[in-house]
Amino acid sequence: MWRTLARYAPSKKLRLTSSSRNLFKESTFIEKFRCPDTKTCLNSTFSLLGSRQVGVLPQNDKLDNPSYGDLTKSFRLSPCFFKGYATAAAAEVISSTDESELSWSDDFQGSMEESDKNFRKLESQFMPQQKKMMAGMGIGKYTILKRRQVKMETEAWEQTAREYQEMLEDMCEQKLAPNLPYVKSLFLGWFEPLRDAILAEQELCKVNSRVPHRAYFNDLPADMMAVITMHKLMGLLMTGNGGTASIRVVQAASVVGEAIENEAKIHKFLEKTKKRKNLKDKISEDESGAAIYEGEKLTKEQEKLRKKVTTLIKKQKVHQVRRIVKGHDDSMPWGQEAHLKVGSRLIQLMIESAYIQPPIDQIGDGPPDIRPAFVHTLKTITKDTQKSSRRYGVIECDPLVRKGLEKSARHMVIPYMPMLVPPLNWTGYDQGAYFFLPSYVMRIHGAKQQRVAIKRASRNQLEPVFKALDTLGNTKWRVNKRILAVIDRIWASGGHLAGLVDREDVPLPEEPQTEDEAEIRKWRWKVKSVKKENSERHSQRCDVELKLEVARKMKDEEGFYYPHNVDFRGRAYPMHPYLNHLGSDVCRGILEFAEGRPLGKSGLRWLKIHLANLYAGGVDKLSYDGRISFTENHLDDIFDSADRPLEGQRWWLGAEDPFQCLAVCINLSEALRSPSPETAISHTPVHQDGSCNGLQHYAALGRDKLGAAAVNLVGGGKPADVYSGIAARVLDIMRRDAEIDPAINPNSVHAKLLINQVDRKLVKQTVMTSVYGVTYIGARDQIKRRLKERCNIADDPQLYSAACYAAKTTLTALEEMFEGARGIMAWLGECAKVIASENQPVQWTTPFGLPVVQPYRQLGRQLVMF
Repeated sequence: MWRTLARYAPSKKLRLTSSSRNLFKESTFIEKFRCPDTKTCLNSTFSLLGSRQVGVLPQNDKLDNPSYGDLTKSFRLSPCFFKGYATAAAAEVISSTDESELSWSDDFQGSMEESDKNFRKLESQFMPQQKKMMAGMGIGKYTILKRRQVKMETEAWEQTAREYQEMLEDMCEQKLAPNLPYVKSLFLGWFEPLRDAILAEQELCKVNSRVPHRAYFNDLPADMMAVITMHKLMGLLMTGNGGTASIRVVQAASVVGEAIENEAKIHKFLEKTKKRKNLKDKISEDESGAAIYEGEKLTKEQEKLRKKVTTLIKKQKVHQVRRIVKGHDDSMPWGQEAHLKVGSRLIQLMIESAYIQPPIDQIGDGPPDIRPAFVHTLKTITKDTQKSSRRYGVIECDPLVRKGLEKSARHMVIPYMPMLVPPLNWTGYDQGAYFFLPSYVMRIHGAKQQRVAIKRASRNQLEPVFKALDTLGNTKWRVNKRILAVIDRIWASGGHLAGLVDREDVPLPEEPQTEDEAEIRKWRWKVKSVKKENSERHSQRCDVELKLEVARKMKDEEGFYYPHNVDFRGRAYPMHPYLNHLGSDVCRGILEFAEGRPLGKSGLRWLKIHLANLYAGGVDKLSYDGRISFTENHLDDIFDSADRPLEGQRWWLGAEDPFQCLAVCINLSEALRSPSPETAISHTPVHQDGSCNGLQHYAALGRDKLGAAAVNLVGGGKPADVYSGIAARVLDIMRRDAEIDPAINPNSVHAKLLINQVDRKLVKQTVMTSVYGVTYIGARDQIKRRLKERCNIADDPQLYSAACYAAKTTLTALEEMFEGARGIMAWLGECAKVIASENQPVQWTTPFGLPVVQPYRQLGRQLVMF
């Protein structure tokens, strides 16, 4: 549609009055306009745009730039002003056809002629919620940011598909492939064969009624399906399955299929509601009058719907637009089975069409080593009980692809990015947060009864939940550029510092030149261990790349927002999964509040306490005064860390949370060096955490005084440490066992081996997860990982036996210290059995009014034929 307008702008068919041109200055038209003639551009009001990137405001542009309208004057609304209208138009550009372009220019002409008439009416109807959002931002700035936000949500796949097509053409003409990043060149090489394979499959679906996915496979253009399949599969391989560079087929097919359905619905809606050409060109001469009448009636209804949707988008009534889309979608939701059929076929086509070969400098004199980039194989996965195992189909990528994945984050389409403007307020189950991306107030994960329960709840009942999520979503964040620069330097130099993973793999051990079976078995154990370590490093490297890429994308923004939703039990989480304030030390170190506040006397005190908490190592267990003294005694180290983080003494690297510690060092140094530290502006979040919240709840439920004291539910001069308390009990048990003759108690050997390794870190994860029903197997695996990190037990069978003993001992200490909590857990378990015997789930309503349905079930199996 914007392409059409650009074509007709210099022609006589489009007549703009002087008032219309003034309105255009404030409209979103300028974002898409491209002058077909240089002279026309030079004489137009759009000449200041030049050839800047669509939707991006140049840094040297001011908000009162004439190309954006005079935003310093009093606010006036125009029919073309609303951002949502530009969004629909931008999405329509991809699917518009020549036969619809003439009719659109007439429609646009009519809109312009009625602009002055509708002006006052639109201004009076401007949504109060939007006015609230723009508080302190200004209407012009808000509009520019919102325009970019909606583009981010709606145009990612279309833009990527166009980009690949343009690169293909450029590569053919100018041989640009060697200059492309390695992974993007892979995507480019896979795109065309995959797109052609999808086109062939779409043709097959038209003629073969037995194809299981034929009902859905033609709902989206092949190029967009190819892009979505590539990016979704690669994204899953980057982050899925514990870093093994593999993903289960069922999971991958479900994700790809769901993404195709979401995009197909948008595409279908835009196609269905477009204004068509003259009806006479659509109906053949031999059709009956009744058919013509029905066709005219249908066209009128579609045109009416189109105008209604266009008007609503102009008025930014996004929720009503969503309801119309759902109400006029004449197809049923696909469902999981259809997702699997479509997704699995697309993945199969990608496996068949995607190949890889080593870079030129790694190829010898022989023929080129061209092999499939992905393979479908079967893996046996053993259950926690060790009594049963199942074989799953998984997709694995070639080692060359895996290596490239670690650097490919910048070429991935990352959904649900942080928002540039405050998210929409939550008003219903699927009404709130992002403008166009599907947004749900609760993460259901396929639990239908939970979905029904929350949809039945009234808006008044859920209002406290909505308000809490809105408050979290309206908090403005920004990137701490100094911390990001430090992380980038460490990462570029190979990582392996401040908790960052090493960017190099562990070398595989050489095979021993011996026939000794014991030595060979030991070597095989080491090879298996190294491969697992490298797989975990791969996962961690991909995770770091994704986090840093989001940070780099957002670092020049003045601020951004995180829409939040809740899990089934009511815990709030940001909808963006990678870089958020609930993430790792890297995430929390990079993020800070965009809106600073003067520290004040209390704030300066808490900043010192916060630094001590982050340094930890026992310091965080001191009294508040003790923590303040620790900070004040290390001011020289703090100043050195702030001034020379990598060149100086690197005191901050000794902290348990080094990047957060460095951020506070910088903030505290700036404050203490200022003339008035208490009036210094701070952007630092001071995170607060409970002492093992689950045990706190159980201690309160059971009126357990001993347990309450262990988790700081009663006052004290300094904080109690439940993990140290459990570790002390574990150590007492091991000391008693170590004194017993090994012939009488075999655990004596393990106790002697572990007696010098027991500390709070060894038992912390097991204690934390005990309230969530961690099993002995889970506790054993947790403790085994901690022991393995310390590298004090080299023999794997011995490590396994020691972990088994330590897990049993830790669970015994937990039962002794929190006898009341274990009793309550057992009682709740019995209640759940009684409820489940009636084929009902455990469910309750929280004090906030949130209906909760326990989603845990023993799942059956369903065979889906692909």
